[in-house]
Parts: sequence; C-alpha cells; structure tokens
Amino acid sequence: MRRDIFQAIADPTRRAILVLLTTQAMTPNAIAEHFDSTRQAVSNHIKILSECELVKHEQVGREIYYHLEKNKMKEIDQWLEQFRKLWENRFDNLDMYLANIQKENKDQNKA
Repeated sequence: MRRDIFQAIADPTRRAILVLLTTQAMTPNAIAEHFDSTRQAVSNHIKILSECELVKHEQVGREIYYHLEKNKMKEIDQWLEQFRKLWENRFDNLDMYLANIQKENKDQNKA
C-alpha cells in the first residue's frame, strides 16, 4: 500500500527519523537507538517512510541501511512553497504597515 507523503511527515517520530537520515545512511538498530520506543515501533515508522518513498534501503552485506530520498522531499518543499510565498507577502505588508506607523509617529512628535 502506497501512502501519502504528508501522512508520513505528520508524525513527529517519522520527522525525527528523516532528520537523522539527512546526515548519513543508518541501520534500523542505529535509528532505534535515538528513540525511547521499541525497535518494532521504529521499524513500523521506517516502513511507512519507505511506502511513501521518503527513504530507500540498501543491503550491504548482512545489514540494511536506510537513506533519505532527497528528490521525494522536493515534493513536500514544492507544496510548502505556495504557503511560503503567501506568508512572505503578508510579512512584507506588515513591515510596510509598521514602517508607516513609525513614520507617522515621528512626524507627529516633531509637530
């Protein structure tokens, strides 16, 4: 079953796993060491991330290493970009509004 990537990043543990994998590929045991949950719970999170194609696994000898699928993360970034632009515009408008208020206050204090 393929899941939606936003379903994957909705969980804080899965987001933390993604952050861990930004620096290096890791085995499930190495990932699990960073959490206070069971190895099985972490494996379930990794399974969901894999189903969403946010992580890929690679067999190296007897070990399985998981790594972040950076191209898939771009899909999230593209979706967020529309909101980023919206908020940047709103903050720019707020900055202009506050600058105008400050200018008016200075002008009134001079008079």
